[in-house]
Amino acid sequence: MIEDQPPHAVTPAATDPGQTVFALLFAISFSHMLNDTIQALLPAIYPVLKDSYGLTFTQLGLITLTFQVTASLLQPLVGYITDKRPLPFSLPVGMGLTLTGLLALSRAQSFPAILVSSALVGSGSAIFHPEASRIAHMAAGRRRGLAQSLFQVGGNAGSSIGPLLAAWFIVPHGQAALSWFSIIALLGVAVLWQIGLWQARNLHRIQRKPARSSAASRSHPSSGRVAFAMSILVVLIFSKYVYLVSLSNYYTFYLINRFHVSVQTSQYYLFLFLFAVAVGTIVGGPVGDRIGRKRVIWFSILGAAPFSLWLPHAGLWLTAVLTVIIGLILASAFSAILVYAQELMPGKVGMIAGLFFGLAFGIAGIGSAVLGKVADMRGIDFVFHACAFLPLLGLLTVFLPEVEGEAHAHK
Repeated sequence: MIEDQPPHAVTPAATDPGQTVFALLFAISFSHMLNDTIQALLPAIYPVLKDSYGLTFTQLGLITLTFQVTASLLQPLVGYITDKRPLPFSLPVGMGLTLTGLLALSRAQSFPAILVSSALVGSGSAIFHPEASRIAHMAAGRRRGLAQSLFQVGGNAGSSIGPLLAAWFIVPHGQAALSWFSIIALLGVAVLWQIGLWQARNLHRIQRKPARSSAASRSHPSSGRVAFAMSILVVLIFSKYVYLVSLSNYYTFYLINRFHVSVQTSQYYLFLFLFAVAVGTIVGGPVGDRIGRKRVIWFSILGAAPFSLWLPHAGLWLTAVLTVIIGLILASAFSAILVYAQELMPGKVGMIAGLFFGLAFGIAGIGSAVLGKVADMRGIDFVFHACAFLPLLGLLTVFLPEVEGEAHAHK
């Protein structure tokens, strides 16, 4: 079976466009974990950099901005270019840039050098995400939602592992210990090279476009409706990621301030929420394959509203339960939104992936900074009361058109 063979194996199953190539999906999810593990090391070592170089919080913010700008703004451009001309080996090149940035950061002796290193890591991430999402799309067959969920959960795992590795290795041994993680990047290059070989041999999966019947062409939304639908999806991404960042970044402070729990106890509650997010990420995609993307988008954004509105008024135990429910529901949204957008604009898989991953990066970064400022001005409780209304933006889903891909999701 193809699932048991290496990514570069060429078999009939590997070249059947309707077949789900699980070996590739697991390989690209593993690569996503490696990429996001390295990516998560950067903010995790901020205390080390601050103490070593006497950096201000403003300078730390500039490091984040440099990384986020390169990672966010370059992604749609990379996706647009590779939609026009697929570049199978851009993935190992991107990981190579990340490796270079990691090594440069381990040796950086000045603030400008740290900024350049951060930009290199961000550039590597910008190349990785749209192209890796394209691989997931190519290997998905008829199970595109499942493919994106598997890909996404690898990134979630990496984002969780990075801070732990920083705490275990970099904090005790200092900035130079970053170079040890070049092993992770080299492993990523090796895996992505094999994936590039598979992609080069299976380019027909994206180059061969099935003929669309006249009836199907008439059923597809007009360019104006597509643009309107894309604007709604951007608003939904905004509501999802601003609300999620309020929990992932400020939940512990909320628990400590409102319920007077210890820092350690607050971390346990945060883990429960993050675990629920990981589970929701896995579930959302395959559910969308079965019942349609639009239904999942409806449920995953608007469905969280009753629980988010209840959360600021709940006691400690119920707060933990509500955040788990919210994490499960909201996390199911991204895969459904991404696949829906790719079906809305067929032939632009890379550009759409780059656009939405870039938006997720950018909105999370900006949202975190804005919410932090609001918390300083009005208090952390106010942040949770205000953000509770964000999932109500899911009502905009009613304006999303039906797309051809959803019809196939029921078959």
